[in-house]
Amino acid sequence: MMNFTAIDFETATEKSDSACSVAVVEVRGGEIARSYSTLIRPPRLAFSPFNIRIHGITPEMVAHERGFAGIWPELRPFLENHIVLAHNAPFDMGVLKSSLLSNHIAPPKFLHCCTVQISRKAWPELPNHKLDTVGDFLHVDFRHHDALEDARACAAIPLAAAKLVGADSVEELAKALRVSIKPFDCTPKYARRFDTPRPRMIK
Repeated sequence: MMNFTAIDFETATEKSDSACSVAVVEVRGGEIARSYSTLIRPPRLAFSPFNIRIHGITPEMVAHERGFAGIWPELRPFLENHIVLAHNAPFDMGVLKSSLLSNHIAPPKFLHCCTVQISRKAWPELPNHKLDTVGDFLHVDFRHHDALEDARACAAIPLAAAKLVGADSVEELAKALRVSIKPFDCTPKYARRFDTPRPRMIK
């Protein structure tokens, strides 16, 4: 069965612990079963003008929201013991790692896979594999850089790819496309790789 969670973070700055929004979409039996999204108050309430232009979230919008530790009890059940997919997974996993470490939160156990890798293998003919490009190809109508809309678009990718190759699960899909499924690693040494400023990559 196609059972997984799709996740998307938006950040306030280039710092990976500056999550200002998160959304998850849980798919069960190939259908969206439930979803969750929330704004997050980043630790320093500092926002980059570049990031604001991308997602439209401002300091005023999150000033009275909960920090990551406050929303974590609601987010964790969507991740624990699930397969979690993200478009450009190193970014979203890096945000999650840094947020957990910054708040001294014990990490959940789950596996993760990247839908950029899935889309590259499934549809190599596309000009690029950004989320909006793949979404347009799959006729997914969504508002890019809204976390919940992006998570829904992300969820559509493995479902479409599974139909293409005749896979009945994420594990079968990954095997057919030769895409890796990795355990979530939240050791400090690994997570610090994402704490330095990174290139402004548009998903």
